[in-house]
Amino acid sequence: MISRILQSIFFRNATGKAGRYVRNSGRLVELAKEVLGKLQHVGFKGNLAEFQTSVQMLIRMVKAYASGEYKGLPWKSLISIVAVLIYFVSPIDFIPDFLPVIGITDDVALVVWLIKTLGDDVRKFSEWEKREKTINIG
Repeated sequence: MISRILQSIFFRNATGKAGRYVRNSGRLVELAKEVLGKLQHVGFKGNLAEFQTSVQMLIRMVKAYASGEYKGLPWKSLISIVAVLIYFVSPIDFIPDFLPVIGITDDVALVVWLIKTLGDDVRKFSEWEKREKTINIG
């Protein structure tokens, strides 16, 4: 399913928009707000709680990049994250979100794929985030 999503016109459009978003920190912050709004609206529970945690981490990565706090994110990884987040907030995609339950299947699959693909970048960001919390608490 992932290869079909990645090759879909919907994901290609999201990827095209991602380049414009990453050059505008205000747009990135707005995207983060849209994603949070969708997360709250859908209310992921049970098995999807891990998915919600992953999306929240992606949001933190984008916000840290947008604010200039975190510079360790490679450009290609940033574009991929933003493209996935744009795809996530789009109601019309490979499996339209208005279809109950099944409508978020493609979104979940795409986020899981992204987290696995960017494993090293995710790990580095998590370590940076922990160090920052330790510094700010101490």
